[in-house]
Amino acid sequence: MKPYEVKNERKAEHPVDKIFLDRWSPRSLNPDMSEKELMSLFEAARWSPSSNNGQPWRFLYARNGTEEWNLFFSLLIDFNKIWCKSAAYLIVLLSRKNFEDGNYDRNHSLGAGSAMMSLFLEAKMRNLVAHGMAGFDVEKTRKELEIPEDYFIDCIIAVGAQGEIEGSIPEGMQQSEKPNDKKKVSELVYAGKFPKKWN
Repeated sequence: MKPYEVKNERKAEHPVDKIFLDRWSPRSLNPDMSEKELMSLFEAARWSPSSNNGQPWRFLYARNGTEEWNLFFSLLIDFNKIWCKSAAYLIVLLSRKNFEDGNYDRNHSLGAGSAMMSLFLEAKMRNLVAHGMAGFDVEKTRKELEIPEDYFIDCIIAVGAQGEIEGSIPEGMQQSEKPNDKKKVSELVYAGKFPKKWN
């Protein structure tokens, strides 16, 4: 069974486009994805909003099977290596901490996050998978990829074509290979001052 055939039981509390319910983060991937498709994901990210139009996001990437891939792959924790081996690309998302005039951009990661979501939604519309990860060695990533200190390392993203569940990920992971639920809007939104219930 393929991941996209898994029954999606997500239900919106309020009307939204179905792409928000359909987008999730599978781990079952295959590397059948072109660099042309990858560039379309970056094109979508290009048009994301940012503070003062500073566009702080930067992407470093490596294609599976290349020398660069081995380096990027070595940055992941062991759990993520198990399933990322079948990704087409690994992408390191960075955000520049300062505007071009040298002033600090306190929203640099917010801008990078908006670019990441644009990339994720474009991937979903193309029936591709994009899965973000915090599970990697940050200091090793900075050293090995020669990333300057004025760039924040936000995450690593695995992208690729949709893979078969069986055969591409271990049996223990297959049970969780389905869209997860999210907190209710009422748990995330409050009218007025900071509520005690969030403490």
